[in-house]
Order: sequence, then structure tokens, then C-alpha cells
Amino acid sequence: MIKIDEEIAVPAPPERVWEVISDPTEVVSCINGAELGQFHDDDSFDGTLFVKFSAIRVRFGARMSLDLDEPEREGRLSARGRDGQGATRFTAQATFRITEDHAVGGTRMHVAGEVALAGKLASLIEAGAGAVVSRMTQDFTDELIRRCAGDTAITPPPSRPSVWARVRAWWHRTIHKRQSEQIGVASGKTQ
Repeated sequence: MIKIDEEIAVPAPPERVWEVISDPTEVVSCINGAELGQFHDDDSFDGTLFVKFSAIRVRFGARMSLDLDEPEREGRLSARGRDGQGATRFTAQATFRITEDHAVGGTRMHVAGEVALAGKLASLIEAGAGAVVSRMTQDFTDELIRRCAGDTAITPPPSRPSVWARVRAWWHRTIHKRQSEQIGVASGKTQ
């Protein structure tokens, strides 16, 4: 059994934090390795999460449901699924609550939950869970704060030069090298 009990300070108004945290699409975009899948008629939805445990990278697939109490700014997430090879099954329950925090000038989010595992990888996953949960919580917190601050623009990765730009750069280097060699020969500085 993996237990989760986290408190996250977010320097943004509770309304904004609730807006992000109550939207599965927004939440998934705050979690590295997570993807949202199909939504079903019963208001459940599918999702996947890639998690690295030591040298092993595991893909978990789950069917989840989210129950929200907007006036209280509370929610409950339930999930059931298995890893990509089907060797490990899990069930998870988590509750979260958003409260105004005057001390930090923003919001506090409390998350509590547990994950029950069964199968081949259960003992390995449970052994590394503390470090993994800590890392994922920090990554999630950083992204949640960024999103709640309104900075939702995603910086694209640097683009690779086109084939023609690379050929042109190679050609200029080759010409420049030949010119340098010719200048060296003309001045008697060849080696």
C-alpha cells in the first residue's frame, strides 16, 4: 500500500487553483508522463502514466472517475488499472481540498490518498514509491504554480535546422576552410 499525504502551497487565488485542479485536462498537463484518453458516458475517463522506478520505466493505464464538490472546493479521484504488461494491477483513491491561505497569500491544496498494488512489480514499486511520489509531487507543484500564474504558453523545443540550412552551413564552412588554407599557402604558413 502506498500512502500519499501532501500539502501544496500555491501563490494564486483559490478560484484559479480550483479552475485548474478540477479540469482533468489541466491536471494531466501538470504531470510528466501522463496522458488523457477517452471520456466515457458514465463520466469516467481513461489515462496513462509512465513512471520510472529505479532503472525500470513502467506504463500504467487506468480508468478514472472524478467527483467534484465545487462549493466546498473538494474532490475525489478513483482509479483502477494495470501496467502495460498486465503483470501488476492497482486501485487508487485520492481526495483533495482547496483552501485559502492568508499566510502565503494564496492557496493551500491538501491531497490524501492510497494506492493498492498486486502482482509481479508490486514490491519493486512499493520500495521506490517514496522517492517517486516526492519527485512527482515537486514536478506537479512547479507546473501547477506556473499554470495558476497564467503562464500557459508552452515554449517549443529549439527547432532543428532544415536540410538545406545544414547543407548551406556545411558549404560555407568548407569554402571558408579552403580559403583559409589558400591564404596559409600563399603566405608560406603551410604545415
